[in-house]
Amino acid sequence: MTERDDLAKRFEENRSHLRAVAYRMLGSLSEADDAVQEAWIRLSRSDTSAVQNLSGWLTTVVARVSLDMLRSRKARREEPLDEVVDMRADGSGSGADPEQEAVLADSVGLAMLVVLDTLEPAERLALVLHDMFAVPFDEIAPIVGRTPAAARQLASRARRRVQGLGGQEKAGGRAGIGRRDTYARASATELRHQREVVDAFLAAARVGDFQGLLALLDLDVVLRSDGVASREIRGATEYARRAAAGGKMAAASGAWSPQPALVNGAVGIIVAPRGHLTMVLQFTFQNGKIVAVDATTDPARLQDLDLAILSE
Repeated sequence: MTERDDLAKRFEENRSHLRAVAYRMLGSLSEADDAVQEAWIRLSRSDTSAVQNLSGWLTTVVARVSLDMLRSRKARREEPLDEVVDMRADGSGSGADPEQEAVLADSVGLAMLVVLDTLEPAERLALVLHDMFAVPFDEIAPIVGRTPAAARQLASRARRRVQGLGGQEKAGGRAGIGRRDTYARASATELRHQREVVDAFLAAARVGDFQGLLALLDLDVVLRSDGVASREIRGATEYARRAAAGGKMAAASGAWSPQPALVNGAVGIIVAPRGHLTMVLQFTFQNGKIVAVDATTDPARLQDLDLAILSE
């Protein structure tokens, strides 16, 4: 076996780990594979005779490549967002296997991928490497060009945002959005009640339970949508009928992928096929019922929402 063959063998032994790191950084299977391939190119051109921990060396390379890709992605925000998101949502424009990407997304958690996507590149890297792959901050620091203490702060800030504990500070970053919204955060008791209503809503919609949906809606509930044709639907009967039919059809086709999440400080629903955010439902609650639903699908508006993962 030649030296190059041995190097290739050792690289293949690390491929699945490197792919997992890149996917959690990038949220795209095709981009993760590109990052891993770039790591192999750099490995094949480097003198690694003095490298004692090849797995660690490769992890650092993949992290650097992924960070550069994230920063480049942010710098290209002048591209039409509707085209970018539409391509990512259905997997077109990518050589990735949708089934493989679905499995990877499920292993991370769709809500986690969506919230990770709101972080700044350096924050995302620090959180992913430290919290998901136990990389020490001493090794993360040179990748992001910070001190170990600053790298720790990056991860801490990202962790607060992911967990919804970051006060009213928005992650920004995506689509060049840095605006800070002010909204009233619900109390723990209110969030618990909201979660119960939203979980019941999802359960009823999945099986097309018209009566179950009707029981959760105020008689004068209004649905507002920012879709291609902005519209309103009023009345519990009409909305329950549409939600039951749409939810049952989507569940049967395997396209139904809603997840409860914190949306601007209240419990809502995100729809994220393979971790790519396509729709958010924000609810207004009153007396234990849903009085209004705001459906957001516009890519620019989606990036301006403050999203966080809900604990089970």
